[in-house]
Amino acid sequence: MHRSTAGHVRRMPAIGAVVALAAGMLVAVAPTARAASGATLPFTSVEAESASTTGTKIGPDYTQGTLASEASGRQAVRLTSGQRVEFTVPRASNAVNVAYSVPDGQSGSLDVYVNGTRIARTLPVTSKYSYIDTGWIPGAKTHHFFDDARLLLGQNVQAGDRIAFESTGTQVTVDVADFEQVAAAAQPAGSVSVVSKGADPSGNGDSTQAFRDAIAAAQGGVVWIPPGDYRITSSLGGVQNVTLQGAGSWYSVVHTSRFIDQSSSSGGVHIKDFAVIGEVTERVDSSPDNFVNGTLGPGSSVSGMWIQHMKVGLWLMGNNDNLVVENNRILDTTADGLNLNGTAKGVRVSNNFLRNQGDDALAMWSLYSPDTNSSFENNTVSQPNLANGIAIYGGTDIAVKNNLISDTNALGSGIAISNQKFLDPFHPLSGTITVDGNTLVRAGAMNPNWNHPMGALRVDSYDSAINATVDINNTTITDSPYSAFEFVSGGGQGYPVRNVNVTGATVRNTGTVVVQAEAQGAAAFRNVTATQVGAAGIYNCPYPANSGSFALTDGGGNSGWSSTWSDCSTWPQPGQASPDPDPNRNLAKGRPATATGSQDVYTPGKAVDADTNSYWESTNNAFPQSWTVDLGSSYAVRRLVLKLPPSPAWGARTQTITVLGSTDGSNYSTVAGSQGYRFDPATGNTATVTLPGGTSLRYLRLSVSANTGWPAGQFSEVEAYLTP
Repeated sequence: MHRSTAGHVRRMPAIGAVVALAAGMLVAVAPTARAASGATLPFTSVEAESASTTGTKIGPDYTQGTLASEASGRQAVRLTSGQRVEFTVPRASNAVNVAYSVPDGQSGSLDVYVNGTRIARTLPVTSKYSYIDTGWIPGAKTHHFFDDARLLLGQNVQAGDRIAFESTGTQVTVDVADFEQVAAAAQPAGSVSVVSKGADPSGNGDSTQAFRDAIAAAQGGVVWIPPGDYRITSSLGGVQNVTLQGAGSWYSVVHTSRFIDQSSSSGGVHIKDFAVIGEVTERVDSSPDNFVNGTLGPGSSVSGMWIQHMKVGLWLMGNNDNLVVENNRILDTTADGLNLNGTAKGVRVSNNFLRNQGDDALAMWSLYSPDTNSSFENNTVSQPNLANGIAIYGGTDIAVKNNLISDTNALGSGIAISNQKFLDPFHPLSGTITVDGNTLVRAGAMNPNWNHPMGALRVDSYDSAINATVDINNTTITDSPYSAFEFVSGGGQGYPVRNVNVTGATVRNTGTVVVQAEAQGAAAFRNVTATQVGAAGIYNCPYPANSGSFALTDGGGNSGWSSTWSDCSTWPQPGQASPDPDPNRNLAKGRPATATGSQDVYTPGKAVDADTNSYWESTNNAFPQSWTVDLGSSYAVRRLVLKLPPSPAWGARTQTITVLGSTDGSNYSTVAGSQGYRFDPATGNTATVTLPGGTSLRYLRLSVSANTGWPAGQFSEVEAYLTP
C-alpha cells in the first residue's frame, strides 16, 4: 500500500484479565471435509533444501533482516562457485522459474544441467531488483532479498529427470524452483496484431504508439500480442471496450514499469495471457509504477498474466465494479501485489499466485468509500516481506475464503482484519466479514514497533472499534512462530474488538499461544482444536492495562488450549519444539524468578524486567543467598551477562558467585564454580560469565556467597544467551 505501516510502541501491561475456558474444551471434534486452500497452479514447486546439493543449507530463521527469514519455508541453499543444487523434476516440463538471491550489487548466472548434461542456456541472476530500503516506514529494515528468474529449457523433461543449477562465480542462494509445461497459443481470428501497427517484437524499438493504435483499431474486439518482447516507454490510457491478449505469459512479454494508468473507463477491458515485466528497483510511493494504476472500468477482467518487477501489480481506484482478477502470477513487487483502494463493488480476486511482495500481497483499503461485496478466494500467497499476506482495512460485507498464505515476515500477519485507516475519509468494517477455509503456514511475525508478536490471523481495532460481525471459519494454522489468533487495538487506544466468532479451527505447533487477546471485547470459539502449543493456550492481557477485559466464550468442541498465561508483565516465549524467531534473544527476560530471600521491595523479578535501574537484593547479612529463573524450556546456554545499576553512586564491588543449572527445578548441578566477578560503574557495572559447551538447563541459579560492596546478593539484570 501507499502508506506508512507504523505501529504503536507499547510497554508491557501491568495487569490483565485472566479468563479460562470451560471444561467443554476437552471435547475433540473431527474436522469437516473441505476443498484444499490456495490456487490451482499450472506449475509444481520444489524447495531447494529438499533437493540434493553440494552447497550449504541456511535456516530455518525467523529474525527480521536475515536471508533465511524471507525464504520459502524459512530455508534455502547457498551456492558458491562450482557448487550446485539438483532438483528431481516433479512433472513433465519445458520451463522453470527459480527464486534466488545474490549479494547486494552483484549479478551473474547459473549454468543449467539436464540429467548431467550442461545445456547451452544459462539462468541470469541479479541483485538489481532486491535489497529495498523504506526508511520512512517505522520498523522496516532492508528487505526484499529474493528475486525470480525464468528459463525455457528448449527441451521437454519428464517426472524423475534431474535439473541442476551451478554457480559460475557469483554466490547464489537458491530458494525454490517452479516446473511447468508451457505452449504458445495461436492468434484469435479477427484480432488486430500490435505488429501490424508497427510494434517491434525484438524489444529494440519503442512499441508504445503501436499498442495505442492497435487498441484504437480493435474497439469491441481483440488486440493480439504475438510471441516476442515489446518495449513500452509510457503508460497506456483511454483503454476501454477491448481485449488485450497474448500467446501466453512465457511467450508474449511487454517490458514497461507503467502499463495502464487511467482514472476512468467505461469498462469491458479484458487483459489476458501475456507478461508485463517492469524495471522497478526501488519503492517510490509518489510514482505510479504499477501494472494497472486506477481503473479498468466495470465488467473487466485480468487473467493468465505474469506481472513482475513493478511497484504494485494492480492499484485499483474508481469504478471497477464486478472486476475479476484470476489465474495470474504477481511476483517481486516492491509494494502491494493488488490493492482495492476504495469504491470496489463485487470484485472477485481468485486463483492467483503471489510471491515476494514488499507490502500486503492482497489488500482492500476502504478509503473515500467502502469496498463492498468483494472477495479474495483461493489465492496462494508466499513470502510477503514487509506486511500481511491478505489485509482487509475497512469495508462492508467482505469475504476472504480458501486462501493459502505462508511465510509472512516483519510487520505482518497471514490475514489481517483491521480498522487501521492510514488516511481519511476511511470507512470502517461493517456488515459481515467472512474469513473461511484459509490455511496459514509459518505466518505471523515480531512487530518491532510494538516490540511484541503479531499472530497468524489478526483482528485489529487499530483506529476504531470493530462492530462488524467477523466470522472466522474452518481455519488451519500450522507452525506459526508466535500465536494463532490475535485480537488487538494496534494503535494503542484500547478500542474494542466485538462480534467475533471462531468456528472449526485446527492449530498445530504454534510457537506461543493459540489466542493472543490484547483488546477489550469478546469472541466465541467453537470446535477449535490445538496440538503442540508452545507456551499456553491463552494470553489475555488487554492494552492499555485497564481498558477492559476480553471475554472468550466457549461454544463447545474446543480442545488442547485450556491453559492461560498467568503473568501479564511478561510475554510468552516460543516453545522449544517451535520455531525460534530470535536465536540471539535474552532467554531470561520476563521469565519467572524466585530467590531464597529479598530485601524490602527489591524482589527477584526486578532482575529480569529489562530495567537496569531496578534490582534484586537478597536478605542482608545472610550469605549464601541464591536467585533462580525458569527459562521455560531447556536451552544450551553459553553466556550470562550480570548487571548492576549503571549509576556512579554504585561503587565498585566484587561478588562471589556460583552458577548452577537444572532441567527439572529439583536437582541442580554446578555449571561454573565459585568465582569473584568484578562490577565497576566505570566499565558499565557488568560482568560476563562464559558457560562451558554442552550446558543444558531450564532453571538457572546464581548462588552469591560474598559481596565486597554490600552484605547481600545484588543483580539489576541477569541475561542468558545461546551465543558464546
